[in-house]
Amino acid sequence: MSALAFALAHTLPYPAPMVAKPTPPVPRRATYQDVLDAPEHLIAEVINGELVLQPRPVIAHQRASSELGIDLGGTIGRRGPPDGWLILDEPELHLGPRDAVDIVVPDLAGWRLSRLPTVPATAFITLAPDWVCEVLSPGTELRDRTAKLQIYARERVAHLWFVSVQTRHVEIYRLDPETRLWTLLGTAQGNTKVRLAPFEEVEIDLSRLWTEGLGADEATP
Repeated sequence: MSALAFALAHTLPYPAPMVAKPTPPVPRRATYQDVLDAPEHLIAEVINGELVLQPRPVIAHQRASSELGIDLGGTIGRRGPPDGWLILDEPELHLGPRDAVDIVVPDLAGWRLSRLPTVPATAFITLAPDWVCEVLSPGTELRDRTAKLQIYARERVAHLWFVSVQTRHVEIYRLDPETRLWTLLGTAQGNTKVRLAPFEEVEIDLSRLWTEGLGADEATP
């Protein structure tokens, strides 16, 4: 075999040309239009750019939220400014910059009338509340305690409650506006009557929040 034939026979094949891999597309950030287009029987939120859909809460969850709304709305919610509050059930909040807004729906939220003296004539509110309450459920608790908690801290929501119907307790938090870190002020549980920040002037009968607290005249026959 000639030297040329030997060289050709033992020449390694050329490596395949390098082909640049296409850059994966950046996920589209969900918008308010996605919320509007969501099925009406679902609660739609936009959290960190992702559309989050969840079913309506169970009746026990609604019971706790409604009773708190009645207790607070029927007292401080009937006062005028500057000491009164606006207490709303499931308000739609648009929080953050317009190009990266988070859309969240807490179970309850409250604004001091000194900050929000009139009810907005819109379907949502862009002013962060002074207080929010999330009634926990197995499908939402992780998100309530992480992503939504961070959003509320970023927007300097001063007070936050977590209500657990399953364990029949309320956690009360206050935000440090400088560090934006939450401090657990305390936990109330069982069927006691309590006064909780920032509504210390209102006595809340916790037994009314739990399904077992239904009176005989309210129970289903």
